[in-house]
This record gives sequence, structure tokens and C-alpha cells, in this order.
Amino acid sequence: MREDATAIRAVIDRYLDGIEAGNSRKNYRSVLVGWAEWLRTDAEITSLDALTVMHCRQYARHLKRRVADGDLGANTANTYYAYVRAFLGFCVADELLETNPAKSARATDELPEDHGDRDRQFWRRKQRDAILTYVDRRAEEVQSAGSDREIRRAFRDRALVSLLALSGVRGGEVFAAAADERRTGLRWTDVDLDANAVRVFGKSREYEYAQLPERAGAALLDHRERCDPAEASWPVFPTAHGPSLRQAIDTQLGERGWSDEEIAERCSGTSLAAVLREESVTPSSLTTNGARSVMKRLCADADIDVRGEYLKPHGARRGLGHELYASGHAELAQSALRHASIETTHESYSDIRAAETAREVDRVLNRD
Repeated sequence: MREDATAIRAVIDRYLDGIEAGNSRKNYRSVLVGWAEWLRTDAEITSLDALTVMHCRQYARHLKRRVADGDLGANTANTYYAYVRAFLGFCVADELLETNPAKSARATDELPEDHGDRDRQFWRRKQRDAILTYVDRRAEEVQSAGSDREIRRAFRDRALVSLLALSGVRGGEVFAAAADERRTGLRWTDVDLDANAVRVFGKSREYEYAQLPERAGAALLDHRERCDPAEASWPVFPTAHGPSLRQAIDTQLGERGWSDEEIAERCSGTSLAAVLREESVTPSSLTTNGARSVMKRLCADADIDVRGEYLKPHGARRGLGHELYASGHAELAQSALRHASIETTHESYSDIRAAETAREVDRVLNRD
């Protein structure tokens, strides 16, 4: 009976029943269910009885890693933690916990520092156009003089940049994230070119459809024709990292009953790419770190300097939303970025609203 009373998912449901319906309840649910899933998979606990300060410290560290990977902003990470802390405060009030472990300084010390949005990068239109022009030109040039491998990589790079720049997807939705076992990268089964959409595992930890403009869809189609995936379940952006490919072979063939000696013999004198195809082994996806490395290389090759840095994957989404919002298309920005409400979009681009307000005030005050 005690275990049932303190089962984390059940208590979350009771807690949410007390929150007014609407976006706040939806946002809390998404974050708390994600936290409960993290506890279940990473800490192997499902009951409040087992929850400690160290688990909260580890969760704060997990959020910090996601910020470093570009999956979350520091402000968002701190908000997620605040939701968990509020929920555990409810548990104390209901006498399910004696103290709130999320309030401990040992836990909160691990949270990422939030400096606001001042240093958050977004791709400006000129930068987006420059990187798109470069990958287009590179894909065209390599066809006449490049090797098969160079051609495949050039078309992969163009598809990757086009998807990031134009669709509003998050890096963690299309590339594998080491800190989240459910984020395994976009698969070809998730791409619907006819419907101009891609199915992604969203920030809400539910599957969502992201819009896919024609230019990005065409780049994905060209990429698919060049890479020729052996199965529809293959990742859209498979890793080219040799040890990762070998690990996939070892794991999947081992699960089929192959011995280590048989696997080693099969890989001897044969390319890993050939083994993948011939033995129906699914490669792992390019990771978020791998995608950042690709963008670093492309920006260096294209001579695009971003204050000494490079165009980061998460900056593409912000840049798209910024341009749509600044052009007076707030609802379109909301739809393209899949924000739950227009209020979220307004909050995300409050700097633009403040600038517009300042200009309007100037016009009013300067009237004769």
C-alpha cells in the first residue's frame, strides 16, 4: 500500500489535478513526466521513498549537460528544475516526504547558470543564406570531380543544413542525444516528403510533426538517393564514426547469436559499410556532438565567422523564429516552432516586442 501511495507517476497525476487546466498544466505534465522517466531509466527508481538529494543533484547535472549540448537554454533548464521542486514541495505538504530534496544547495549548485538570452546565438538571415549557398554549391561541384564518398558527404551536409535552417527542428529531435536513450535520431520512416513533414520526438517527450519546406524536402530526397539506405528504419543522418559502426555490428550480430570470433572474421578484410548492408545491421545516428562538428567544419570551409565561433545547430531554430516574428508573422512563428501557445512565442521574442514598443512610444512622443 505504501509503494502505491508514493509511486511517482501516480502522485504527479494527483498534483496535476490541482493545477488549473490550460497551458500551465500541459507544461508541468510534460516536464514532470520527463523527469519521472529519467528517474526510472537513469536512477532506476519509481517511488518517492527512494528519492534522495543525490538524485536531484544528478538531475540538475543532467539538465546542465543538455544545456551544454544545445538541447535546452539555461533559462528553460532552470524552469524545468523549478517545476520539479514545486512538485516535491507538494509532496512535503501531503506528508509523502519529510523534506524537499530539490531545495538542497548540493543539488541546486549543479544547475546551469542563467545569464538570460543575451548570449544565445541565432542564425541571422545573411548567415543562413551564406551557409545554404555554400552547401548547395559544394553539392553541385563535387558531382563532377569528387569520389563517391565525397558526393555522399556533400549531399548529407546539404540535407543536414537545410533541415536545420528551414524546418525549425531542434538538434535533439533529429540527432542522437547521448544523455537521452529515447532520442536516437531521425529515421527515414519519420520523413513524409509528400506531406512536407517530419515526425520528431519533441521537447514535450511526445511525437510531433515539424513542417518541412520544399527546399529542405528536396535536399533530403537528394541525400536519400545518394546514401541509398538499406532499410527504411535507417537513420537519416547515420554516423560515419568507425568505432560506433563497429559497436552497432557487434551488438546487433551478437543479439542474433554470433560469437565474437565470427563477428571479427566477418569484419576482417571488408568495409564496415558493406557489413552493415549485407547483414542488415542498422547504424547509429549522428549525435548532437557530431552535428556540431559538421557545422564547425562547414563554417570553416565556407569562411563564415560568427564572432570567432560557428553556426550552432540550436541557433538555426531561433533564427527562423526571430525572422518570422520580426516580419510580423507571430502565429506563423508559433506554428513553425511548434510552441504550445502564442504566449510562449511572444515570450521567446520579447526583445522584438520591446523594440517595437519603444519605436511606437517614440512616434507618439514626437508627434507635433
